[in-house]
Amino acid sequence: MKKVTLTIDGLQLRADEGSTVLQAALANGLYIPNLCNHPDLVPAGLCRVCVVKVDDWKISISCKLPVKEGMVISTEDPEVQRIRKSTVELLVANHPMTCLTCSRDANCELQRVASYVGITQESLKRYRRSVRQLPIDSSNPFFDIDHSKCVLCGICVRTCDELQNINAIDYVRRGVHTTVGTLGNKPITQSCCESCGECVARCPVAALAPKESPISMREVKSVCTYCGVGCGILLGVRGEKVVGVRGDRDNPVNRGSLCVKGRYGFKFINHPDRLTTPLVRKDGVLVPASWDEALERVAANFSEHKGEQFAALASARITNEDNYLIQKFTRAVMQTNNIDHCARL
Repeated sequence: MKKVTLTIDGLQLRADEGSTVLQAALANGLYIPNLCNHPDLVPAGLCRVCVVKVDDWKISISCKLPVKEGMVISTEDPEVQRIRKSTVELLVANHPMTCLTCSRDANCELQRVASYVGITQESLKRYRRSVRQLPIDSSNPFFDIDHSKCVLCGICVRTCDELQNINAIDYVRRGVHTTVGTLGNKPITQSCCESCGECVARCPVAALAPKESPISMREVKSVCTYCGVGCGILLGVRGEKVVGVRGDRDNPVNRGSLCVKGRYGFKFINHPDRLTTPLVRKDGVLVPASWDEALERVAANFSEHKGEQFAALASARITNEDNYLIQKFTRAVMQTNNIDHCARL
């Protein structure tokens, strides 16, 4: 791809032609404050936080500004700083000050932006704080919607539209009363929402937050077991317990996206009734056994029940290749056509 050369705050950079100034800056490790931008979504220019000065005269939002050969960008110009700080102050003035008890504390984009532009208690005194007391929508079994924390960045709306093609949520009402809601502003469970959690994963604040969000100690890369698609997941582990799941953006199958089962259906992992070792029946009682003992028992029983005495049921949780092997084993080895698939049950 063709490259162009531009200068940001005195640093000469190379960027892909067709990219935006914000994309070029982030790709080169330079931070420009922003709230409504997300790499998975089409730039929308809603928050107006990422303003820059172009060629020493024009103020523009960097997320919608295409790079051009030789352009000179300033992100720390006094006029830019004044505009940016005023914009963020207006957002913070109407935002709940409950950071220490918020599920996004220390991982909140509004926190990061406010700290970067220099928001202080003193600078907020000139505003009349009016935090909206809006009811929390707790109808969804996996996440809550707290409208009072919403900064109207539109990331959730665009995610539901551009990535999921569901359109379960959109902007409702107008002016200062604008919120993000469903058709008829009904609870989220009464909409066409599929609870995939893609909007929750991208929300820069805690307007969309999981009902349970303990911080993990480490992450373990794995593959979702719910179907044969092979979505990559990162399991958040705390001690010996899985406390959360997020999509693996490096996995070529799902590139970070997950369905409702892959993202929220992980509690079976630590369920006390889950089998963690093979069981073999001895004297009418199931007792723990090694894998070798269990497989030898299976092979011995299979060899005694060939033909019409044998039937196999394939699984939707394994790959097409594994399902092919099951039917091949049933017909060629066990010598029967008694094979079916759980999707027909």
